[in-house]
Amino acid sequence: MHEELIVSKEELIKLFEEETIKDTGKGWLMEDKEVDIIALHEVDPKFLQDVTKAKFYKLIQKGNK
Repeated sequence: MHEELIVSKEELIKLFEEETIKDTGKGWLMEDKEVDIIALHEVDPKFLQDVTKAKFYKLIQKGNK
């Protein structure tokens, strides 16, 4: 995975179902690397939106600066 990847909600669900992304209880792992999952919203203000209602999500590999 590159440092950032944008996926649709359906693709994100599939990644979890196929266990490409694993929930460790302390974070998410993709390709044995910890990732953050950020909801991308089309409307503002973003901070008031439910994270489960986003159409797209950004996966960001942690530890790469």
